[in-house]
Amino acid sequence: MNIVATAESFTITRSGLTDLLQVWRLNRACFPKDAYDLLTLFNMSVMPGLTRLKVVSDGRIVGYAAGEIIKREGCGWIVTIGVHPRYTGHGIGTALLLATERSMNASSVKLTVRRSNQRAIHLYERCGYVWVNTYRRYYHDGEDGLVMEKHL
Repeated sequence: MNIVATAESFTITRSGLTDLLQVWRLNRACFPKDAYDLLTLFNMSVMPGLTRLKVVSDGRIVGYAAGEIIKREGCGWIVTIGVHPRYTGHGIGTALLLATERSMNASSVKLTVRRSNQRAIHLYERCGYVWVNTYRRYYHDGEDGLVMEKHL
């Protein structure tokens, strides 16, 4: 595995099938309302061309991101990105976001975030993302999803 980024307290590397159960648990901790089921995460872990990164700290996976290039749109999409709630506020999310962008090697990157997730929205704005669209009632509970984009 090639190291994508490293810091004193965490390391970001590529994620694979062997990480599936830890990623599933992490996804449930990060997104109690919107967690992917195990089958979806399995499919993501074996899908060719999908960028998958994990953040390891204290010997466990505390962050995860997946992204793909959408050729018809000419950009990358971050499908999911999350940091365990106990590990937020230490720069892990920023490092993971930037590493995911680099790994996709796209001229622009988009993502969708819950309208109510102000912490994530501020992170994305600090990293250069701007709001470009709203997907009405995007989430299963009816909340809107904000589409944000960054030109690299």
